[in-house]
Amino acid sequence: MISLIATIFTFLYLTTPCLSAEDFYKLLGVSRSASQKEIKKAYRAKSLEYHPDKNKEEGAAEKFAEIAYAYEVLTDESKKEVYDRHGEEGLKQHEQHAGRGGGGGGFDDIFSHFGFNFGGQGRRQRERSTPNVDIPLRVTLEQLYLGDVIEVEYIRQTLCVNWEECMKNNQECQGPGVKVRMQQIAPGFVQQVQQRDDRCVAPGKMWTNNCRSCPKGQTQPEKIDLTIDVQKGMYPGEAVTFEGVADEKPGMTAGDVNFVIVQLGHTYYHRDGDHLYVTMEIPLVDALTGFSHEFTHLDGHKFKIDVNDVTECDHVMRVSGKGMPRRGGRGGFGDLYITFDVDFPDTLTDSQKKEIRKVLGGGSKKDEL
Repeated sequence: MISLIATIFTFLYLTTPCLSAEDFYKLLGVSRSASQKEIKKAYRAKSLEYHPDKNKEEGAAEKFAEIAYAYEVLTDESKKEVYDRHGEEGLKQHEQHAGRGGGGGGFDDIFSHFGFNFGGQGRRQRERSTPNVDIPLRVTLEQLYLGDVIEVEYIRQTLCVNWEECMKNNQECQGPGVKVRMQQIAPGFVQQVQQRDDRCVAPGKMWTNNCRSCPKGQTQPEKIDLTIDVQKGMYPGEAVTFEGVADEKPGMTAGDVNFVIVQLGHTYYHRDGDHLYVTMEIPLVDALTGFSHEFTHLDGHKFKIDVNDVTECDHVMRVSGKGMPRRGGRGGFGDLYITFDVDFPDTLTDSQKKEIRKVLGGGSKKDEL
């Protein structure tokens, strides 16, 4: 998926003329005075709306690429300044100059905001992240057979809009929650002591308590809408990951939210990998004479099996292509395995026994000693 996005993005980036400054803001649906947080939030919503994997309308991929490029420009301080002051031509010249000089930016920068990694040392590799969040997603066997789209509302902690105004310099801070100070233990002897201090938010930076710019503290709750794409044939334990949408903290990148597939039990079918299993009870007369039976599959379609031979107890019949959709690009379906459980009568009358012997013939003989 990532390679597809990168390919589309690269093609459009090289072949589509830059838009005007006003158009970039309109693409994301924000004002020219929007904060970086507002731009990021708007980009996330727009990119989900036009993502090529979700939006199959004509022009969606191109729109996605334009939105991604607009986000790249508006979140890059130098590009945004050039774009706002000099417009399309100024930005073109700036990018051409950066290309000749081998400057940074590009795909790594824009996608690293959301946890994508195209190799190299991305932002997520250089910075600490907040903990990932694993959430069980309970789905039925029918949902895993057909695929499904589930809308959920997730509440996370996001940084105060003006959080940077609440930080002050403190060289004792070595990183988020880590403070190192020098302690004299004897004349001429100094020891370095590391201790926990939640006010330290980044190397050399400390949070200012009771800061007026963030009266409610470093973070505040935010509700975000997530669209979970349950793909056909997903396995229990697989995860649908939303990168960079876990809690935010100063000096740290947001971790990931993982919705882990939990497969609920089914009344009739049992799943193992790509295959389905079912146990069917049949009367003795059907086991001896043959039978037909109609099944209803997980998606509601019906199919029939015909058995013409004698069926032994615990006999297993394989029905090709009636299992689960195969994952991993292999295509097709697994198989259905039917185990027959023959229901023998509890008792027989003497006349029934006589008739059975007459039909089947023979009988047991005592071994001669």
